[in-house]
Amino acid sequence: MILYMECEFFIPTAHSLKDKRAVVKSMLTRSRQKFNVSAAEIDHQNVWQRTRIAFVIVSSSKEMADKEMAQVLYYLESNPAWECLEIEKEYL
Repeated sequence: MILYMECEFFIPTAHSLKDKRAVVKSMLTRSRQKFNVSAAEIDHQNVWQRTRIAFVIVSSSKEMADKEMAQVLYYLESNPAWECLEIEKEYL
């Protein structure tokens, strides 16, 4: 089972692309290390207060993929530096 998720975030504390990239890079690196996911910024690379990040999990069952992605989402939403605007999930 492959679970694909896109999340769009607003980063109110970013006042430049450098500030934004510091937040995004930190969260992408930590997500990859802490969970069994692949992650990348896929949109809004040149906008300083928004980002869209894609995550992919490959698992033996739908339940395991859902559980792992829920933990990733909880971790992402616990960061006070940004707020989640939109979440899209797709099973492949």
